[in-house]
Amino acid sequence: MSVRSELALISEWIRPGSRVLDLGCGEGLLLRHLRDTRDVIGYGLEIDPDNIRSCVEKGIPVIQTNLDQGLQDFDPASFDYVVMTQTLQAVRYPEHLLNEMLRVGREGIVTFSNLGHWRCRLKLALSGRMPVSGDPGWEWYDSPNIHLCTVHDFEALCDTAGIGIVERTFIDNAHRRHVAARLLPNLLGEVALYRFQRT
Repeated sequence: MSVRSELALISEWIRPGSRVLDLGCGEGLLLRHLRDTRDVIGYGLEIDPDNIRSCVEKGIPVIQTNLDQGLQDFDPASFDYVVMTQTLQAVRYPEHLLNEMLRVGREGIVTFSNLGHWRCRLKLALSGRMPVSGDPGWEWYDSPNIHLCTVHDFEALCDTAGIGIVERTFIDNAHRRHVAARLLPNLLGEVALYRFQRT
């Protein structure tokens, strides 16, 4: 089974045999990959009924829930890792959810599209219109994204919330790593991946 590079990079950060909770797990691609290649015990949280059906078809345990309601159904330290890929920008209370991730998990992993990327800046500067981050086909008024952020914004939030960044990497929209993005991530990184824990 092929898996896009973003998910493959995440799997490198997860120890074999770990317990993983995937927030906004979509069709369950990451959890299936982790189950098949890292022997993890994984559960997904998802709100979309079609995605839930897809998870069930793949044999992925999934619970239908709204992440804005938090993770109150889970005990502290229930998981080794809590993962959230391309979902942070779609939740109402990002800081609260990051704290909840570290309440129920030893480490958190998030990915998000970086609105500080030079193409986003250029589009706003030249066209005077908001750049749309994430899946193509959305406009600013119908996108599920409500809290777009930059690499600098996310790192400032982590600093304020007492969250320590363990590891980070940056890729382009084709899921490739570049040295330039590592040197100037806020300007040249299109997608940011962070691994973090409580300081």
